[in-house]
Amino acid sequence: MTLWSGRFTASMDEALWKLSESYSFDHVLYAHDIAGSVAHVRGLRAAGLLTSDECDTLVATLEQISTEFEQGIFERRAGDEDIHMAIERRATELAGTVGAKIHTARSRNDQVATTLRLFVRDALSEIARQTLTLTETLVALGQRYGEAYLPGYTHLQRAQPVLLSHHLQAHAWSLARDVDRMIDARRRLNVSPLGAGALAGTSLPIQPSVTAGLLGFDEPFANSMDAVSDRDFVAETLFDIALLGVHLSRMGEELVLWTTSEFHFATLGDDFTTGSSMLPQKKNSDVAELARGKSGRLVGNLTGLLVTLKGLPLSYNRDLQEDKEPLFDSVTQILVVLAALDGAYRSMTFDVAAAAAAAEDDLLVAIDVAEALVAEGVAFRHAHEMAGALVGRAVREGRGLAEVVAADDRLAHLASLFAPGAALARRRSPGASGPLAGPEQLSRLRERLESLRTRL
Repeated sequence: MTLWSGRFTASMDEALWKLSESYSFDHVLYAHDIAGSVAHVRGLRAAGLLTSDECDTLVATLEQISTEFEQGIFERRAGDEDIHMAIERRATELAGTVGAKIHTARSRNDQVATTLRLFVRDALSEIARQTLTLTETLVALGQRYGEAYLPGYTHLQRAQPVLLSHHLQAHAWSLARDVDRMIDARRRLNVSPLGAGALAGTSLPIQPSVTAGLLGFDEPFANSMDAVSDRDFVAETLFDIALLGVHLSRMGEELVLWTTSEFHFATLGDDFTTGSSMLPQKKNSDVAELARGKSGRLVGNLTGLLVTLKGLPLSYNRDLQEDKEPLFDSVTQILVVLAALDGAYRSMTFDVAAAAAAAEDDLLVAIDVAEALVAEGVAFRHAHEMAGALVGRAVREGRGLAEVVAADDRLAHLASLFAPGAALARRRSPGASGPLAGPEQLSRLRERLESLRTRL
């Protein structure tokens, strides 16, 4: 029995059933669908379409169905095409004729749209919370190794020395932007579609503002056709997750590099690494590689949905059923990656000596030589050319830049620039990578993270 059996004389063919059914993946929406149905029932009571006793019966019935799901005893029947039909069918079994009233003034179109918005709203909140947890782990790791420094890179070539805390906070700032986007997306989606019906509303005296308030939405829909067809909020959520995944992928790539023998800046705990089935000596940073690999899947989920949406006429089309699997997958995968990377960073041991040795490459002081000359009145382009000539001489002669500078009578007074840690200490402009600039930016970051937590 389908919800539209009155119009048809034959049941759905098995091939169409296999194509059409979605219970196999949308059953995860049961709690959000029941919450929407409880609000709908109370809205029907407010509109005078249900008596108080009928409303109480239906609410109690929905609560019983929720308990059945939570206890794992809910039984899907052969005709349950999706989670929404399954819950309505069970409500009718339990409440009889009263149960058959649950779908009054409602279509699956506005029902599904409402349920999905409730799910996405909760998912965005959870992802944002987990992302903030990771940012705090990055900050804590930087503080644990407060004086540690390493080379900063451009083009994956050593560029200038940076504090480890500064480097990790760079990732934290990008993650903070991800959280900001998710909070904004949550605000935009917080509009209730319930009451839009199939596409044109209803002749019955419902009050969409009542159910919107009951479900914590900021407002009810303004246009019924837009309400049932809009999946901008799913696409925006998939974009936010995909971009977060890209940021986590960059962090994963960095961990892969840092934990190689060639870099040897860091090691991850045994509980966040794997071995080899053949090579006994291996300790692989699989957690970082998988974080990197998942990003392609997240980007694919986004592009797949955008292609689905691009040619749909108003209003509802069954193509929209294809929004759920990529959404559910992206939410599941990003939460797994966030938890795994958070654990990986918590397990990390940073090799302070190895990183400092790499950062003390005296070629990284070339810019300090140029800037010292600028401070003495030399035009920057001339200073840059002079420093570049010194670097060229050092490379050609197989000598250190410090040695070449010390041997030049005009520049010997700049030899102190090559003292251990001196180049790092000179990075003191606002937002820079040195110790003097660190406290202010840490304070700004903590203020931003606290603001985001408050908004959540």
